[in-house]
Amino acid sequence: MSQPSPHERRGELEEQFVGYLDGELDAPNAHRVEEALAADPHVREEVWKLEQTWEMLDELPRTQVDESFTRSTVEMIAVRAEQELAQAAQLIPQRRRNAWLLSGTVVACAAIAGFLSVLVMEQRADERLLRDLPVIENFEQYREVGDIEFLRLLRERGFAQAEVKHGN
Repeated sequence: MSQPSPHERRGELEEQFVGYLDGELDAPNAHRVEEALAADPHVREEVWKLEQTWEMLDELPRTQVDESFTRSTVEMIAVRAEQELAQAAQLIPQRRRNAWLLSGTVVACAAIAGFLSVLVMEQRADERLLRDLPVIENFEQYREVGDIEFLRLLRERGFAQAEVKHGN
């Protein structure tokens, strides 16, 4: 993890100082601020400036807002909420359309994948049939042979090869 920049650390310190001046810090954080105040004159000066700023803010006259200000603020919030609701309502048909398009695309891709897999399996079955075609063509003759030893004997003497050459 990277170290926070000096600007970020300064912002965190100022938050700590403001919390200290407002009495909002828990005991360990308040103790850390007090230690920093005791050890560093720059920190003391910074906290003193913040304290002076807070005191000057307290001296400013407080303005009273009338009921019309409150009403207009609430009305602006209501108008904004209504606009956001209208925008969300406008997006619903588009989102539904996008969901249907996505569903259709997924179904189409699944159908294409299924078709291709069946096509590949069918081609493999055809290749197997072509490979076994000589056996299938001569099945009746092989059935008449009672023993595998007889077929081996024919092959050793060259009869099986001659017939295969003759059959081609």
